[in-house]
Amino acid sequence: MSATEQAIELARVAARAAADKKGTDILGLDVSENLALTDIFLIISAGNERQVAAVVDAVDEAVRGAGGKAVRREGERENRWVLLDYSDIIVHVQQPEVRQTYSLERLWKDCAEVDLQLPDAVPDVSVPDGAVSDGAGE
Repeated sequence: MSATEQAIELARVAARAAADKKGTDILGLDVSENLALTDIFLIISAGNERQVAAVVDAVDEAVRGAGGKAVRREGERENRWVLLDYSDIIVHVQQPEVRQTYSLERLWKDCAEVDLQLPDAVPDVSVPDGAVSDGAGE
């Protein structure tokens, strides 16, 4: 059994909201075959406490707007690793060092990746291909 369409759509909504708030390294894992608790783990990096809080708030607002119901929310006191549980998906927003330490991707490496349909990073068009920027804004 794989993740439901509802779970996949909620994960996509959450991923887009996180990306809009500069969340990085966004990864969805279909854990439904290995874990009866939920269908998808959504893992997001955010650079510092304020950014974690901003990503968490944006994800929560977007998922609730799409019909997701929050079951649990943990970790907001320190904003190093915040867990948002919506039953169908569990969102982990982590600072990079926490993400590296706990390495959820490694722990769940046997799970299929979910296509979150996020746009590729927009290339920096201010510097032509092959040119070197001195960072002075030319």
